[in-house]
Amino acid sequence: MIKRRRFLNVATSGLCGFSMAYMLGSCSQQSQQNVSNSATANLNSLAIKTKVLRMGYQSAGDLFRNRKVLEKRLEPLGIKVEWAQFVQGPQLMEGMAAGRVDVGSVGETPPIFAQVAGSKLVYVVGTQRNQRTGKSSVIAVPPESPLKKFEDIKGQEVYFQKGSASHYFILRALQSIGLTIKDIKIKSIPTIEARAAFLEGKIPVWMTGDPHYAIAEKMGRIRVLRDSVGLDSPGGYYIAERKFAQENPGLLKIIIEELQDLDKWAETHRDEVAKLMITEQKLDEDVVARVMSRRTFVGRRGLSPALIAEQQRVADLFFEAGVIPKEINIRDALLPPDVYAAITPPEIMV
Repeated sequence: MIKRRRFLNVATSGLCGFSMAYMLGSCSQQSQQNVSNSATANLNSLAIKTKVLRMGYQSAGDLFRNRKVLEKRLEPLGIKVEWAQFVQGPQLMEGMAAGRVDVGSVGETPPIFAQVAGSKLVYVVGTQRNQRTGKSSVIAVPPESPLKKFEDIKGQEVYFQKGSASHYFILRALQSIGLTIKDIKIKSIPTIEARAAFLEGKIPVWMTGDPHYAIAEKMGRIRVLRDSVGLDSPGGYYIAERKFAQENPGLLKIIIEELQDLDKWAETHRDEVAKLMITEQKLDEDVVARVMSRRTFVGRRGLSPALIAEQQRVADLFFEAGVIPKEINIRDALLPPDVYAAITPPEIMV
């Protein structure tokens, strides 16, 4: 367990590689023996020891929870699902480090900060992206703001949760116009806590996402300077506590399968997704319509060498910018390649 203060202080302060046996076949006798050992490992890797799965989700909502697909899948196995809500990704990772969460969904940034803080976590599965991904994450100002373009952000106070996906967003956005993180004044506050102040015009620059973005949009109280489209984020991940993942790889396999099936269902049943958001998140219909106009359900992405390299690039950028105090190796937060091969559908290992 790490203390809350230690984790937040690290967040505020600022993959050797996969074996080729994982990616390519081999004709040698040694390789054949490796394949045999790998098959045995795969068969043994599908164990499930727990009787309770503690899932973490963020206050912006979670279709995985709302659809109750895990409960339907796991009830016959005698496994109970418990859900815990967190304000944003850094708080969810803190809860995992404190032993209160087994698996949770976060952006690309929180696991990097958690790894710096010493959390024993592993990546489970990533998220596919397309050309529209990122439209729901914005850097915005009140409509009456004198700031007219994103370049005007230099020297301004920018409000967002440090260690969240917004941290990478702002870093890359600034980099795209030749600025650095030192060219703004960061004010760390969770999105949901900053919303009221922003709507009242008390926050000069706010980084937010749906549904908060859609709510401010409905009220006519937001003007977007830029969204995160095109800033090469690897996307979000499901993360697990390491010991839990090692003891329950069969459960991780079920989670990945259900997530992939859910994305396929959601893309073809968008009206039903909207209804769930209205009933479960208590959002107005017109707000949900705005959210759904920007939401994509592209599917999951396995922990392939390509994705691992992308996530390492994010971690390296944070270190180079002086946001985190030390270099980290994403491979230190991975399961063995054979386990990923056993729990991940081959078609999403891209």
